[in-house]
Amino acid sequence: MRMLITEDEPALADAIADGLAAEGFVADIALDGADGLWRALHQPYDVIVLDIMLPELSGYEVLKRLRAARIWTPVLMLTAKDGEYDEADALDLGADDYLSKPFSYVVLVAHLRALLRRGAPARPAVLTADDLTVDPAGHHCRRGDHDISLTAREFALLEYLLRHADEVISKTDILTHVWDEHFDGDTNIVEVYVGYLRRKIDDPFGRRTIETVRGAGYRLHTTEG
Repeated sequence: MRMLITEDEPALADAIADGLAAEGFVADIALDGADGLWRALHQPYDVIVLDIMLPELSGYEVLKRLRAARIWTPVLMLTAKDGEYDEADALDLGADDYLSKPFSYVVLVAHLRALLRRGAPARPAVLTADDLTVDPAGHHCRRGDHDISLTAREFALLEYLLRHADEVISKTDILTHVWDEHFDGDTNIVEVYVGYLRRKIDDPFGRRTIETVRGAGYRLHTTEG
C-alpha cells in the first residue's frame, strides 16, 4: 500500500514512514502543504496522513483543494492535542479520520488499516446540482453567483435531497431524516417546505430542480431535464 505523509517535523515523518514500512506500507514524505498537495494531485495513493499545521499551505487548505479536485483518497488528519475544533473542521472539510498528537503508533496503524478497508467512495464536501451549490460545513447555499438565504430546516431539507440527488425520496424518509423519526404532525409540512425551497432556489432563476413524483415523493435533479 502506498501512502503520503505530509508532516513538517522531519523526525516524526521519518519515524512514521520507517515504522509503517514493517507493516507493508510504502511512504512518500512531504514537509510542507504545497508539496503535499502537488504529490496528492499527481500521484496515486491509497491513504494520506495530513498534518493541519503546515508551512506554505495548511492541512485544511490541502484537503479542501483535494476534494475540490475530486480526489477522494482517504485522509487521516493529525490534530493538536485537545483540538476538538480542529477535529470538527477536518471532518467537515472531507477528512475521513483524525488523530490527536501525541498518538500511539499502534493506534495509528489501526486507523490506517480501517481507512484502507473502507476504501475511497466519492464524498464531496460541497454538494452540487448544476449551478446550485451547498456547503454543509459553512452552511452556504448559492445558485451561480447569487447567495441564497435558507432557514435551518430549509437547509437541512435541501442537503438531504442533494445527498440523494436523482433519487425519488418519500415524504416518510424526509420526515425521518429532516424532522424526526417520531414526528407526529401533519405530513404536508414536507410539501410546505418543498414549496419554500422552490421559491428560493428555483423560481427566481427559472429552474425546476425539485420534481414532485405523484404518489411517491420528490426528486432533485442534478441537471436540467
